[in-house]
Amino acid sequence: MTRFIGEKILMRIFIGEGDRWGSRPLHEALLELLRREGCAGATVLRGVAGFGASSVCHTARLLDLSADLPMVVEVVDDQERLDALMPKIDDMMTGGMITLEKATVIRYTPAGKGGAATP
Repeated sequence: MTRFIGEKILMRIFIGEGDRWGSRPLHEALLELLRREGCAGATVLRGVAGFGASSVCHTARLLDLSADLPMVVEVVDDQERLDALMPKIDDMMTGGMITLEKATVIRYTPAGKGGAATP
């Protein structure tokens, strides 16, 4: 594992649960792209409520089971890698938002090698 500590960039990709890339959910396709391109790691988060550019509120209320819940794909990596990936990610999205911000990585260790304890 290469050294991955210090100043990095956090990219957040805001999409909807119903967004697709071909026949697949967009969040799955983005996760696969990030892994294939050698990113250090990525996480997909599902929101319980939110709205975007259309101002339509999407919620996880019991009476609204067909809601298009918000999803966020987060990835932390070097600026250069994320800049190179941006055109591919942009081509996959028909809506949504992408944000970038500086992040300081203070620890990055695989589980079982000084990482999370296993039961």
